[in-house]
Amino acid sequence: MSVQPARRVAYETLRAVTDSDAYANLLLPSAIVRAGLKTADAALATELTYGTLRRRGYYDAVIALAARRPVTAIDPPVLEALRLTVHQLLSTRIASHAAVHEGVELVRAHAGRGATGFANGVLRSIAREDPGTWRTRVLATAKNDIDRLALAHAHPPWIVRAFRRALIAEGRGDELEALLAADNVSPAVTMAALPGLAEPPAGSVRTPYSPIGFRSAGGDPEPIVTASGGILRVQDEGSQLAALALSRVEAAHSGERWLDLCAGPGGKTAVLAAEALAVGATLDANEISPARAGLVRRAVAGVPLDVEVSEADGRERGAAAAGTYDRVLVDAPCTGLGALRRRPEARWRKQPADVVPLTDLQTELFDAGVAALRPGGVMAYVTCSPHLAETAAIVSEGLRRAGGSVEAIDTRAVLAQVVREPLDLGDPRDSSLHAQLWPHRHGTDAMFIQLVRRVAD
Repeated sequence: MSVQPARRVAYETLRAVTDSDAYANLLLPSAIVRAGLKTADAALATELTYGTLRRRGYYDAVIALAARRPVTAIDPPVLEALRLTVHQLLSTRIASHAAVHEGVELVRAHAGRGATGFANGVLRSIAREDPGTWRTRVLATAKNDIDRLALAHAHPPWIVRAFRRALIAEGRGDELEALLAADNVSPAVTMAALPGLAEPPAGSVRTPYSPIGFRSAGGDPEPIVTASGGILRVQDEGSQLAALALSRVEAAHSGERWLDLCAGPGGKTAVLAAEALAVGATLDANEISPARAGLVRRAVAGVPLDVEVSEADGRERGAAAAGTYDRVLVDAPCTGLGALRRRPEARWRKQPADVVPLTDLQTELFDAGVAALRPGGVMAYVTCSPHLAETAAIVSEGLRRAGGSVEAIDTRAVLAQVVREPLDLGDPRDSSLHAQLWPHRHGTDAMFIQLVRRVAD
């Protein structure tokens, strides 16, 4: 097969993401190793994979116009090759003749000679026009402003609407395009030095907000993680702040008991473990998925603290531990709309119908976390999503159900005491007590954090 190895790896990864609901961030690294790609080719495969995934909806609109048929009428192996090639034609400096040739060869290898003429015609039609012309043609098909933004920034319309509502709730409605654009930029790799156990290595750059965050000088971070035994680790700065908001909400005391109720894959657990070790607290973790529970055990392996990891349903685990814990983290399963920079396939995989069952689960986990608190104890409710149904609505309804036995803590004020530089968390006249981080504003995932306290009897 006369296709450059980087393109072949990208194509096979894209097919697996579409056909098998695989995640590119889990599949691509091993595919690169198996193919024996060197640094330059590995970088190309990564850019082709993630670039194609991020802008898939826009590329589908271009393909539909060029092919004069809906993409649903194109065989999946052919469509994936077209998407990969259109990314090269419209968003990279790769020579168009090389991109078209190898795109046709991918179709020949995976869909047979009969489809090559169709693919060749579509790709050459696209290559004849410049990217600006295609953008004009695609946006001309929009029915309304939401449609236009969805096409221009390659987000499904329902996600654009959800983001708009969340930003308007903060008085930031004019930032919608900036947020959508930020979702299409590959995020910088951010790392954490577990507090009390490690310091950022020489030559690294400190992150602006998290006191334990840094960015390495460049290259693959895995050797740094491995050499440190896991006390230096890759972790989004927003994730770091979510854990630190709970551990540093107030001075901790020896003998406190902490619980991470939905711990997988363990990044926040590792930070909490290091913080608990420093003050003489204990930490338990729970993760219903055995595979993810294994990741939690790996994440805390470098911390010299005995962290018991249970594999129960978080709702049952919280109820069984009623009135037991001083601090509880509920990092609830969610749509993941706050991490679309790192998991671009999620925007095409998630559907509006997914929100209701998730909010039902989040509601029950919120109540379970509250139940596990002793009087005076603090819980952090966290989601990697800015969707109001998963964030402010869960908290407000949870507080209502608690009937005065639980109160919200000013999470913005807590974070103001944690961060290295001031965080812009919205209009100071806003009475909201939660913290919502944003990719376009803070360079983090769109992490929602709300601290609540169980009122002492």
